[in-house]
Amino acid sequence: MSTAVAEPIRETRSVCPVCLKNIPARLMREDGGRILLEKTCPVHGDFRVPVWQGRVNFEEWLLGTESLPPDCGLSCPGNCGICAEHEIGTCCALLEVTNRCNLRCRYCFANGGSEDCDPSVQELKDAILDIVRLCGQPLLQFSGGEPTLRNDLPELIRFAKEAGCSYTQVNTNGIRLAKDPDYARQLAEAGLDIVFLQFDGTRDEIYEVLRGVPLLETKLEAIRVCAEQKLGVTLVPTVVRGVNDENLGEIISLAVSLAPGVRGIHFQPVSFFGRYPEAPGEDDRYTLDQLMADIGEQAQIPIECFMPSRCDHPLCGFHASFLIEPDGRLKPLSSITHSSHRHGCEKDNREYVARHWMRAPEEPVLTGSFSDVMDFDTFLYRLRHNSLTLSAMAFQDAMNLNIERLHRCSLHVYDQGKIKPFCAKYLSPIE
Repeated sequence: MSTAVAEPIRETRSVCPVCLKNIPARLMREDGGRILLEKTCPVHGDFRVPVWQGRVNFEEWLLGTESLPPDCGLSCPGNCGICAEHEIGTCCALLEVTNRCNLRCRYCFANGGSEDCDPSVQELKDAILDIVRLCGQPLLQFSGGEPTLRNDLPELIRFAKEAGCSYTQVNTNGIRLAKDPDYARQLAEAGLDIVFLQFDGTRDEIYEVLRGVPLLETKLEAIRVCAEQKLGVTLVPTVVRGVNDENLGEIISLAVSLAPGVRGIHFQPVSFFGRYPEAPGEDDRYTLDQLMADIGEQAQIPIECFMPSRCDHPLCGFHASFLIEPDGRLKPLSSITHSSHRHGCEKDNREYVARHWMRAPEEPVLTGSFSDVMDFDTFLYRLRHNSLTLSAMAFQDAMNLNIERLHRCSLHVYDQGKIKPFCAKYLSPIE
């Protein structure tokens, strides 16, 4: 527990992590730049949690982001369903198609693994039509549980594209894709655009800790199968302090070696909702700026390459784009500037995701260094075939929930006729 003197820098609202009641909160800065969220529940007492470690300048990262007005967010997140106070539309809509799972992970936001009955095909098709009505033409992510346990998932993907979803994505542990290449072929033929592959590290002991079984070879086989089907793969590591936070550089090196089959890495610092081993302490928190600093040190990437999330709140995530040189080095295509990292709209963000995560149909044939003079068409070709995107999403739980962030969420979950911000939908008390 920190004993440093802290000064208030920003007022906001949060929830009590015990009863989930909406309460005032404020961001406090300690000497050295560490930022904490502090709040007091009149029933359950005082709470504080680090949200920034001072590895990146906090004010510069938030530049241009307005704080929560005093009379705003008073009913969040209990009445959530994208209300008039919400500031951004839907970039990605998540649809749970099953609660079943073939793993029992220590950390699971959906608490997957139950044997509840799956929704019927018709129920899910009705939900897809409702999502299109509510959200326009979102990127639709099929999630669970483990969505590939449904044999009719190709039918649902095809229906989603016909219904008007711009892109489709499957959030998967990859086990069935690795074991059943014909199923992967069916997904590709149905119109699947992106495989969002759980991928926690380059060593089996990491999977044994986080997932309970050694899975590295299974993950690599899933990537190989997807590459054969020209399915773009984004690796999704859940980053847990003391487990795989020192493996980030190796994950990036592996991704480079597997391009263009692997199109990006989407890091997710562990958050504590759904299922997790035990109540977290301050030392368990892994903040967004710590992630950027660790990636920079392990992969020798300048921290200036990382830019705040394109349409969500800056504290929700980052992104950085690179060309892959023939020798495997990463040539930055992005850098943080006052003009380049302000908010875009959900459609812009959706197109950015698709452009960087989808697999281009042609095979790369060009050689030579990015440093060489090249025409614009050649540059665009290499951007599609010889590039890698690093991004992150720092989900919120009951301890660090900041309603200012919640208002700018563009990752929404369909729930019984409503569209809810991801962190509102899965919010659960810290016990």
